[in-house]
Amino acid sequence: MVTLLFSLLIAGAFIGIFSGLRRALARTSWTPKRQRAVFIRALLVVVGWAALCAGFALAGFFANFSALPPRMPLAILLPLPVVLIIVFSRGGKELLQAMPPHWVVYAQSMRIGVELVIWYAVIDGLMPVQLSFEGRNFDIVTGLLAVPVGYYALVVRRWPVWVVVAYNLMGLGLLVNVLALAFLSMPTPLRVFLNEPANTLVAYFPFVYLPGLLVPLAYTLHIVSLRQTVLLWKINSLGSYPKRAT
Repeated sequence: MVTLLFSLLIAGAFIGIFSGLRRALARTSWTPKRQRAVFIRALLVVVGWAALCAGFALAGFFANFSALPPRMPLAILLPLPVVLIIVFSRGGKELLQAMPPHWVVYAQSMRIGVELVIWYAVIDGLMPVQLSFEGRNFDIVTGLLAVPVGYYALVVRRWPVWVVVAYNLMGLGLLVNVLALAFLSMPTPLRVFLNEPANTLVAYFPFVYLPGLLVPLAYTLHIVSLRQTVLLWKINSLGSYPKRAT
């Protein structure tokens, strides 16, 4: 059951993200040829990374918890330089300026699904309780606040723009918290949480996509949202967003 729910979550998250990317590309002034090229390139990069994560997981690379330095952080951190290069590139800047900022915030609601899957895994005895919202993981708050923050701060603008910045910083902090919990619950020499089961599920396919795809997606959305805020503040010296984009 947990495997099915997680697979559906992965499929839904990335169908939604690539659907949004296609719509965002259509809002740019780029030619249709360039839009298709960017979309296909992004798709190939994500599919290639997913295949690489799956290959390493099936080969048992991530399941070697005695290795130092630990291997699992590689799945989380390797996409980060690529994300930063794209977001701060000239093309990335143009795309972010064309993309309605509330879309990016709304997308964080997928973290509700992530936390529910983790909760089911805890109930089934597959993950330790501290990784769920019944333990020390409060990341579900990011998902629950995504739509209210996106709507009231970026659509109807009843909340000031700094709320978006605070929301993204909070979301990053909660993400770091759960990553620390996950790492300290793994059976490595650095393990702190000794309750069973140890956090080993994420080393195996398809659950390797939790640290390998969903975590990078979460921090990418925060980076994109913060970058959009800075860009739009520069455009509008009053520090508010331009006219509503739907």
